[in-house]
Amino acid sequence: MDFTRGQEKPSKKDQPLRSSFDSTVAVKPGGGHTQNKQSLDYVLRTGLAGGLAGCAAKTIVAPLDRVKILFQASNPQFAKYTGSWFGVVTAMRDINRQSGIRGLFRGHSATLLRIFPYAAIKFLAYEQIRHILIPTKQYETPLRRLFSGALAGVTSVFFTYPLEVVRVRLAFETKEVGRTSLRGICAQIYHEQPSRISSSSGSSSSAVAATTTLTTPRSGLINFYRGFSSTLAGMLPYAGMSFLTHDTAGDWLRLPALAAYTTAPNPKNPKAPPILKYWAELLAGGFAGLVSQTASYPFEVIRRRMQVGGAVGDGHRLGMAETAERVWRERGWRGFFVGLGIGYCKVVPMAAVSFYVYERGKVVLGV
Repeated sequence: MDFTRGQEKPSKKDQPLRSSFDSTVAVKPGGGHTQNKQSLDYVLRTGLAGGLAGCAAKTIVAPLDRVKILFQASNPQFAKYTGSWFGVVTAMRDINRQSGIRGLFRGHSATLLRIFPYAAIKFLAYEQIRHILIPTKQYETPLRRLFSGALAGVTSVFFTYPLEVVRVRLAFETKEVGRTSLRGICAQIYHEQPSRISSSSGSSSSAVAATTTLTTPRSGLINFYRGFSSTLAGMLPYAGMSFLTHDTAGDWLRLPALAAYTTAPNPKNPKAPPILKYWAELLAGGFAGLVSQTASYPFEVIRRRMQVGGAVGDGHRLGMAETAERVWRERGWRGFFVGLGIGYCKVVPMAAVSFYVYERGKVVLGV
């Protein structure tokens, strides 16, 4: 009797494809052995790959990011350009005429200082959180992927948010003469105080002013977290949908019917699972950027308004709800999507490059 019948090894075609974010093990470049995803070596390598991916992506879209911030924050000098694609080109041309190419990269040094740790923490946090929430393939669900990405985004933004506030303030400044230095911007943000209520408005107003004095910090590090609440609200859908969409698109592109056209052997280790070809990885990343940007953009508009609150108007600190109400009163629902077209032009290539560099960085670094 043939006892081997029914015990044949599955063919390569029938074996399940492992995604690049396999949450259980990572294949070492030297062979079929595995390495611990929670080891210091793995954490450092994934952090380095993530940081480089973030810097590469942000550098590509830096000019669009500068214009988008000016539009979102309703900079008086550039408000007339909003609402059309031609306005974007005109705004970039005016910035180039006034300040040269360097003007289009205004605040980019602060961006790189922020984005390297931000992206590094985001990607390595995703790997670690995913390892906890999805220990095996049996736990692989869209909801767990969503939570893994959202928690990774919240973790990274908590540690790097002050640098984001400084970057936005630098990008918002458009004056040619007497530019404020990075150190000057930090000092200005630190010493900003909430506007005072005049004592001549009656006893009730005086009581409110007294209460504000007691409960609202006059200055200090808390100023570097202005708009943090809306950032958290926006980061949950943005990071969550970004990783969820990228992983899901990667699964689609690895389906047996498409794998022959979309995947290629790992150049560092032919025994490792195949990687997506460059165009497929860019496609998955770009699609992830499109979906995540649409889901989180209203929160981003509110956050930008809160971050530049001390640079425009009377300096009154607006809460998240108050800022949203003001945006609605000024432009209606369209106000929450001002600059979304620029956002797509920025986020789609940025996400595509970010995921591409990260995945290729992991291959080069052997993780």
